Amino acid sequence: MKISLRQLQIFLAVAQSGSTTAAAALVALSQSAASAALNELEHSLGVQLFDRVGKRLVLNDSGRRLLPQARHMLDLAQTIERQFVDPHAGSELHIGASTTIGSYMLPAMVAAYRQTHAGARVRALVANTADIVAAVVNFEVDAALIEGPCHADDVDVEPWMTDELIVVAAPGHPIVGDGRKIGLKQLRQAEWLLREAGSGTREAVEHALIPYLHHLPSSFEFGNSEAIKRATAEGLGISCLSRAVVQDLIEAGKLLELATALPTLRRHFYMVVSRHRAASPSLAALLAFCRDWARLQQPG
Repeated sequence: MKISLRQLQIFLAVAQSGSTTAAAALVALSQSAASAALNELEHSLGVQLFDRVGKRLVLNDSGRRLLPQARHMLDLAQTIERQFVDPHAGSELHIGASTTIGSYMLPAMVAAYRQTHAGARVRALVANTADIVAAVVNFEVDAALIEGPCHADDVDVEPWMTDELIVVAAPGHPIVGDGRKIGLKQLRQAEWLLREAGSGTREAVEHALIPYLHHLPSSFEFGNSEAIKRATAEGLGISCLSRAVVQDLIEAGKLLELATALPTLRRHFYMVVSRHRAASPSLAALLAFCRDWARLQQPG
């Protein structure tokens, strides 16, 4: 066989970093050795894999075709190592979660998982949905749980669980009024506190509300739901958030769930895995646990 795993590793490092110098640092080789390995790979395949743009190496059509296959090959090799090189060592899985899931659901879920899989180690990456999906595509995490639609190619997306969105305000906010149901006109005129662009919560809220309100005027944008609910409690505006996020402040009397003319608002959470990732037994076990855990959380 002319192609080696080391050559594919260097190819992926160059694709990630844009140069053989930076790639060499990633794989602990000299720059000359990294360049030689890349040249050998291109010679074996009979194609150039990168276009030279200034000082950068940019994937061309041939390189983009090889990229998912190279990732798949290296992932298979890593699976073999985990299974056979040190079969008694505990597995380590990298899971990604968008912000609401990562902050309000993942800790309890991982704790429950560790009770039945005592040797497992789980590392979590929490960010907005767009960044988490990118981490799946780039093999930075083994799988992910997201709270917004996924627009990436080369990933498998599975509905995971349903979440309820509710509209809340501080008890002293003018929109609360005399407690009567709040109409769509009042909601259209309100100042809304929203997540940043790229957030799954932002996309889900817009998808749920815009058909009824036609537009969603934002007075402030925040990078996480915790900041939004605290700002809402201070009376800066109203917000639409997951019930799981705001339940503590509702119980403390710092937020009120508003009775509105809107229908019940629900959204889906999704499980995302790369199509090019080989599912190890430990990853398959974690995904099965996530499915079972979600079923137990759903009402009814």
